[in-house]
Amino acid sequence: MNKVSEIQVSYTSAESPKVKISTTEKAYRVLLENWDMNTIELCEEFKILCLNRANEVLGIYHHSKGGKSGTVVDQKLIFATALKCNASAIIVCHNHPSGNLTPSDSDIKLTKKLKKCGSFLEINVMDHLIISKNGYLSFINSGNM
Repeated sequence: MNKVSEIQVSYTSAESPKVKISTTEKAYRVLLENWDMNTIELCEEFKILCLNRANEVLGIYHHSKGGKSGTVVDQKLIFATALKCNASAIIVCHNHPSGNLTPSDSDIKLTKKLKKCGSFLEINVMDHLIISKNGYLSFINSGNM
């Protein structure tokens, strides 16, 4: 009979001061600072900003990198990441290499699915940002959430 390995869980929080997200502008600035500006207009990427109950940043997770017009987003992996870092909330974000900040139908559908899934897990999907090097669109501010 094969022996089954026990799963180990551990959690540590950095001792350094955390960045607090109080506005969509602040979230955009934090995400943009952590984006490779050499590829922001080359290919689409999807990232997750994980937050604690005080809206302090626990970390940024690079979820996927795709082509010029899209990338694969797996909601199971998004929430697995949020759960592993003990996040109370997330802000999801992707870039449009074209610089056009208008959300596509699939962007809107994905956001609604993530919001619904997050509600089951009690992880608040606070916002979805579409970014470029020259600006951003917040789904919450534009009424798309």
